Amino acid sequence: MNKIVKRILAVSLSAILAGGMLAGCSAGSNEKAASKGDGKTYNIGLCQLVQHDALDKAAQGFQDALKELGDEKGITFNIDVQNASGEAVNCTTIANQFVSNNVDLVAAVATPALQACATATKSSNIPVVATAITNFGTALDINMGPTDATGINVTGTHDLAPLEKQAEQVTTLFPDAKKVGILYCSAEANSKFQSDGMEKLLKEAGLEVTVFTFADSNDIQAVAKKAAEASDVLYIPTDNTVASNGSIVDNACQDANTPIISGETSACLAYNGVATYSIDFYEIGKEAGKMAYEILVEGADVSTMNIREPQTLTAEYIPAMAEKYGVTSIIEADGSYKVLEAEE
Repeated sequence: MNKIVKRILAVSLSAILAGGMLAGCSAGSNEKAASKGDGKTYNIGLCQLVQHDALDKAAQGFQDALKELGDEKGITFNIDVQNASGEAVNCTTIANQFVSNNVDLVAAVATPALQACATATKSSNIPVVATAITNFGTALDINMGPTDATGINVTGTHDLAPLEKQAEQVTTLFPDAKKVGILYCSAEANSKFQSDGMEKLLKEAGLEVTVFTFADSNDIQAVAKKAAEASDVLYIPTDNTVASNGSIVDNACQDANTPIISGETSACLAYNGVATYSIDFYEIGKEAGKMAYEILVEGADVSTMNIREPQTLTAEYIPAMAEKYGVTSIIEADGSYKVLEAEE
């Protein structure tokens, strides 16, 4: 009987020790899992249409937001930044490569980049977060409001400043103007959206409006010259092709002595516009980065995330150009304008 008892006790003790060892292994595995969770890595592909100040700021804001949030949680975001050099076909190539690489998320900067990335990820359901998009509905051919959710694998931030404010700049700063030209690249759906809205507003104000479009950068010089010579004032929306060829537009308008009201800050500087009512592109890029974090780390559903809009809107002017066209006193009397200067 004693032998049997001893044997039972020995077996029980072995089981307890084994259980303790297993529990210890399990605890160690959980600690490692927690540690691994804290040090998780995500791979993101970022497609930017073209290099110019506004889009550069949006892309940088996106990356900075993820770095800040990742550093807080011990999470690494590897971001492969690719620039399409202004060619929509390059956006398609870049987007398809991201899908082949099975990235965790795709970021798109500017409308043609968004369109390419949305098409490339359609069957894979890789989430797409876009920024510097004028109107997501127009870009994606979806019937939706400016800040609605898309219902598909796409969300992000839009860059549309109130067109009413920009139209007001045209009529207030240049009250004697009768002919207003609108210049943009016909390949950019975002620009057409703004042009249509601005044309309607200016016509309602009793102005004669002529729209001048060009197909690509090869045609911009001739069309810009024609537009400048035919207009008392030129309005240019947030058009990436124009912004990338600012000196050409500037030369045309300087020769014709035609002032420009611009759709955004960096482009206004690029072609020496008089004034703009603009958003902060770094800010909307940073907000898009936060949205990417919410999707990847917090499990947010990209299809139900509403498009987010700019929070900072500012009236700005270039003093030298305001003086050249005799509108300094009007701007100073308004009191809401900030001096627009190139960053060091």
